[in-house]
Amino acid sequence: MNAQPNYQSGFGNEFASEAVPGVLPEGQNSPQRVAHGLYAEQLSGTAFTAPRHANRRSWLYRIRPAAMHKPFAPLLHERFHNRFDEAPATPNQLRWDPLPLPEAPTDFVEGLLTLAGNGGAAEQAGVGIHLYAANRSMEGRFFYDADGELLIVPQQGRLRLATELGVLEVKPLEIAVIPRGVRFRVELLDATARGYVAENFGAMLRLPDLGPIGANSMALPRDFLAPVAAYEDIEGDFKLIAKFQGALWQAAIDHSPLDVVAWHGNYAPYKYDLTRFNTIGSISVDHPDPSIFTVLTSLSDTPGTANMDFVIFPPRWLVAEHTFRPPYFHRNVASEFMGLIEGAYDAKAGGFAPGGASLHNCMSGHGPDAASFEKASAADTGKPDHIMNTMAFMFETRKVIRPTQQALDAPQLQQDYYQCWQGIAKHFDAGSPS
Repeated sequence: MNAQPNYQSGFGNEFASEAVPGVLPEGQNSPQRVAHGLYAEQLSGTAFTAPRHANRRSWLYRIRPAAMHKPFAPLLHERFHNRFDEAPATPNQLRWDPLPLPEAPTDFVEGLLTLAGNGGAAEQAGVGIHLYAANRSMEGRFFYDADGELLIVPQQGRLRLATELGVLEVKPLEIAVIPRGVRFRVELLDATARGYVAENFGAMLRLPDLGPIGANSMALPRDFLAPVAAYEDIEGDFKLIAKFQGALWQAAIDHSPLDVVAWHGNYAPYKYDLTRFNTIGSISVDHPDPSIFTVLTSLSDTPGTANMDFVIFPPRWLVAEHTFRPPYFHRNVASEFMGLIEGAYDAKAGGFAPGGASLHNCMSGHGPDAASFEKASAADTGKPDHIMNTMAFMFETRKVIRPTQQALDAPQLQQDYYQCWQGIAKHFDAGSPS
């Protein structure tokens, strides 16, 4: 798996990939004897009886079945969990400075810190929101998440994700999605790495419907890349770590579980370059809702209401006339967790740094700070505004996002965040029309 990764293009496609020619069977899924002495194994990401358009599964042809490992035992990890009931949910606006990079040797799993979330694996709904900070690759350790799929958003440092189905390399301004149950190892391609992870307990992420927007906007299926088959035939003393029902478990395994020589199906990891997003906006007045920036969505049982949306705020032109161009002050039935990958967010003059985070829960008022409001109010809307060198994102959920106790106790929590709105001036004059 040390070769440069190769990719297949498309979202949810039925892929077929062989690292050794002649492994994939012709005309049937499960021959009596697999070529080259391999084992056939199906990995199902949806129920067997899910509708055809939503059914996700892949056939893996591997050196050893995934069942071959020693029993799991609990693995203590207090920082990475799904305990979203440790503290009362708060309506206060919250914001955190970036997570510091570790000083002691810390790999991706060791560096995960749960900041907030809702729902859980047992409920099969909701989302866990985590930060990661690492300074070494995973060595002799492999990981899979049985609770949900993982949306990884790098903010600093490149990652090499060696998975059962092949290799993904991602850097800041790219994302990767590791499906539920897929085993992988995270290698650092730079000295340090930091970023965000959304753990989706609900329906699998998919592209949003476009409706009257039409066929050619937002994220395009062709820009999503899945890996080609690559495998490791390595024996040794390894550990397999599983996240199961909110807790970590560890089992001894005497070989690399990344031993899939060929696979076919539509249940696979994938990556996406956020700079390829086709941004749209208003060219008249006001501006549309932030839903036009949705990259991926996890549907709920309520039409039009997502279990989770992944939304970005990329470089773009603002051209609407006679209107306030930054995000308006608003209160939302959904709850919003924001992160910043690079640059500055156009509704905040300061305090929101790359690697930082903010949380605005259901019906908690938020919007531009005082300085951003005054600047935007005086802007010449007869001239376009080109927002450049920025990339913010949002995990938006239908459920209230509950911060963990460790997030509320963290020194990175900005105790004075509310002050950014206190300087907003009173301009009301009943005798003046403007």
